[in-house]
Amino acid sequence: MSGNIVLPGETSVKNETIVVALQESEKRYRRLFESAKDGILILDAVTGKVVDVNPFLMQLLGYSYDTICGKHIWEIGAFKDIAASKDAFKTLQDNEYIRYEDLPLETLDGRSIAVEFVSNVYLVDHCKVIQCNVRDISAKKHGEAERKRLMAAIEQTGEAIVITDSKGVIQFVNPAFEKTTGFNRMEAVGHNSSILKSGKQDELFYRNLWDAISSGTTWSGCMVNKRKDGTLYTEEMTISPVLDTSGHIVNYVAVKRDITAHLRLMDQFQQTHKMEAVGLLAGGVAHDFNNMLTVILGYSELALMKADPTQTLHADIEEIIKAAKRSSEITRQLLAFARKQIIKPVVFDLNRAVESMLNMIRRLIGENISLEWLPEGSPCLIRMDEAQVDQILANLCVNARDAISDVGKVTIKTETAVFDEDYCIDHAEFAAGKYAMLEVSDNGFGMDKETLDQIFEPFFTRKGLGRGTGLGLSVVYGIVKQNSGFIKVSSEQGKGTTFKIYLPLSTDKGIDAPQEIAEAMPLGRGETVLVVEDEPGILKLCNMMLHQLGYKVITAATPDNAIRLATEYVGKIDILITDIIMPEMNGRNLAARIQSLFPGIKVLFMSGYTADVITQRGVLEGDINFILKPFSMRELAIKVRDVMQPNGESLPRSS
Repeated sequence: MSGNIVLPGETSVKNETIVVALQESEKRYRRLFESAKDGILILDAVTGKVVDVNPFLMQLLGYSYDTICGKHIWEIGAFKDIAASKDAFKTLQDNEYIRYEDLPLETLDGRSIAVEFVSNVYLVDHCKVIQCNVRDISAKKHGEAERKRLMAAIEQTGEAIVITDSKGVIQFVNPAFEKTTGFNRMEAVGHNSSILKSGKQDELFYRNLWDAISSGTTWSGCMVNKRKDGTLYTEEMTISPVLDTSGHIVNYVAVKRDITAHLRLMDQFQQTHKMEAVGLLAGGVAHDFNNMLTVILGYSELALMKADPTQTLHADIEEIIKAAKRSSEITRQLLAFARKQIIKPVVFDLNRAVESMLNMIRRLIGENISLEWLPEGSPCLIRMDEAQVDQILANLCVNARDAISDVGKVTIKTETAVFDEDYCIDHAEFAAGKYAMLEVSDNGFGMDKETLDQIFEPFFTRKGLGRGTGLGLSVVYGIVKQNSGFIKVSSEQGKGTTFKIYLPLSTDKGIDAPQEIAEAMPLGRGETVLVVEDEPGILKLCNMMLHQLGYKVITAATPDNAIRLATEYVGKIDILITDIIMPEMNGRNLAARIQSLFPGIKVLFMSGYTADVITQRGVLEGDINFILKPFSMRELAIKVRDVMQPNGESLPRSS
């Protein structure tokens, strides 16, 4: 007989083994069920009622075992939002499931949580059950929300954000980076950050930067980079390493801000501040120097009148006068730079003023340089002292001539321009409005940036010794600023320079007629003049000049002395000539005191510096009469007679 014979005892042992295995399996499942970190619900597939729930879900929802078990899932308050799916639970078949990616639940204590809900059908002991897995995704959702907020901030911030790998290869850039550099995201990602290199930093700079960040240190500083279009810009940036859990660098994050405009504004502010300081110094120097020149020039003229023209002394004195006049021109240029020169603005057409200068300019620049004149088609009416346009043109054209080594070309152009508020935000030196533009350009050797930064400073010049004082462009600067204008200069080495002068267009359409200037030296008729001057040499000089011109003269070294003399004087005082700045009292206040004693008395102010006490931006206020030191005897004679006889009566004159 063949085959295996199974004895009754063996069957019993085998069954017991199976039972033990099943019990062990159930224990293992129970341990997993009890310790699971996801919530688990077991439903009877036939009745749809809960037959078991694990501790994690009870703890998550705050419900007790008895509250949940024996209930349909849609009857449990926390799961009320899936009540519409109760039919689906009743008809759930094998291999089918119900899934909610993001299901809001409310716990027993009223807290709102978000869960991922999945239910599947299983066969247990020949009975179908539905296992529902409930995973709390609140922390995950919160993290995703934080990540979205962070990304939104990165995308919308005005600072450029760049993330690279540990080798410096770009992995992410935000829109601000695209706007600043001109590279879009596709053009930047995958490339090394060296695509922005400008060449303005040496290799040592980059080596020190990489040594810092690769050691785990955050680096902060400024760098000049290059945009896609080749233009340079300056960035202020912070580069920080990103470490993984093991402390290894996996990324670098750079936060960068374009400070080019800010630096430009700071440069403009510092330059303006420096020019104002230099202007104050220049004005102060001119004041003292003009006092001395008045004495030198005045006494030289008096000596010349006494000297025999046939003697060498006469010629020597003439040389002294010439030197004094040249020196006075330097002080006048300083005053022009300081915006303190006396001007008498009138309305005129800029085109006409330039055209009247063209012949002189052609002689000035020479035959080897061609001159092109491109006027605006319609009149460019401006209000300023017309002589100042001559000064601007002469200085700019001389500058252009000296920039051309052989043959070349100078172009003078006028046109109108309008600047709005948006333009002026980025160009702090400009003010919104309508302007007449006067452009002088040349094709000479041009200037570098270092030179451009200094061209308007007094006494700065690149010309050789004896070829210039360095005041020409300073005068231009002062004149333009005095007339509320602006200057824009562009230059490139080897290609030339362009100066653009912007002067406010006049709202007054009427053109003022030019005034004739008397040249002869008028004499007095015995009128009485009160002269007040705290500089002894000038006081003595004025006394001698006025006596020689035919006036009676009373002199006072101080305002108090002048008031005392005027009070005691029994006759009529016809004119007061007073310095503006004096220790005890300024000239205007003194004039008011004297006018109270002698109503109708004429007043002539004099000074070596146009103090704000009588002027605004150098423009004479109202009918104020003023003579600037140093002055000649002829200039004093003409000025006094003009003040005494404003209607132009027939007067005796000296040849």
